Amino acid sequence: MSNNPRTVAALGEEIIKEVEKAIIGKRELLNQIITAVMVGGHVLIEDYPGLGKTLMAKSLATALGLDFRRIQFTPDLLPGDITGGYVFDRSQSKFELRKGPIFANIILADEINRASPKTQSALLEAMQEGQVTLEGETQPLPKPFIVLATQNPIEYEGTFPLPEAQLDRFIMKVSVGYPSAKDELEMLERRRDRRTDDVEIKRITNGEELLQLRAAVEEVHINPDLNQYIIDIVSRTRADKQVSVGASPRGSLALLKLSRAAAALADRGFVLPDDIKDFAIPALVHRLILKPDLWLKRFAAEEIITAILDSQPVPVIESGA
Repeated sequence: MSNNPRTVAALGEEIIKEVEKAIIGKRELLNQIITAVMVGGHVLIEDYPGLGKTLMAKSLATALGLDFRRIQFTPDLLPGDITGGYVFDRSQSKFELRKGPIFANIILADEINRASPKTQSALLEAMQEGQVTLEGETQPLPKPFIVLATQNPIEYEGTFPLPEAQLDRFIMKVSVGYPSAKDELEMLERRRDRRTDDVEIKRITNGEELLQLRAAVEEVHINPDLNQYIIDIVSRTRADKQVSVGASPRGSLALLKLSRAAAALADRGFVLPDDIKDFAIPALVHRLILKPDLWLKRFAAEEIITAILDSQPVPVIESGA
């Protein structure tokens, strides 16, 4: 397989089309998640129950040809339930490692904000380092390793806010949203015609090929002026009077990586300003800590980033420059 953006674009389109057999009318969302997958990023999906978040994660894992595990987060879930641990084997009179569900390529952390902060933090090392430490021993996780976490809106009963350090590990935060009436009708018609809840999804690629696609994304060119454009946007989130804590440098890196992957998926070998603007909100919205008087305004962070994008001068870049 050759490392070039055309290969990334072709495979990305094929994967999205396959997942669309199960998920109807959500191409923009699927494109965002595929973009994150292409750079090895973890995704936080916030929305109400019943919108197909679990089905989407499972269908994506099947199309990517990756090992998939689902972890249902509950208030009584313990860190060891995620990572596993050493158990004494009486027959052999020794301790043996029993790996937890985190040892998979794609992890669906379902309703992650229903678990206690102590349990949520069990994912931190895994998400950042691609490993877990059990009884002082480091255990590497499979490659690629991707966490797709879902959470209910924080006003739902029985939820805990995610720690800021953990939020920062997600390369983007997105929402599913309700389907249009037309898409919901198509969903019903497809279910009627299938005569089963199951949707057959074909494997399009595999883990080894996905790692090659990531290497291809690293070849995408970004003009130095666009690097500065990213820095200008992120810096303004820190200076905004409505924001207590702005986006971290990890937010700048997220925008860089996502914009390059977006260019590759669009069959380009270079980044355009629109690639950065398209991912500014998903990449930064969860990294802002707002002033207390805005905590109850659900879309306040999105509005702040939109205002920054609207007022920030866009550099003029010639194609391929």
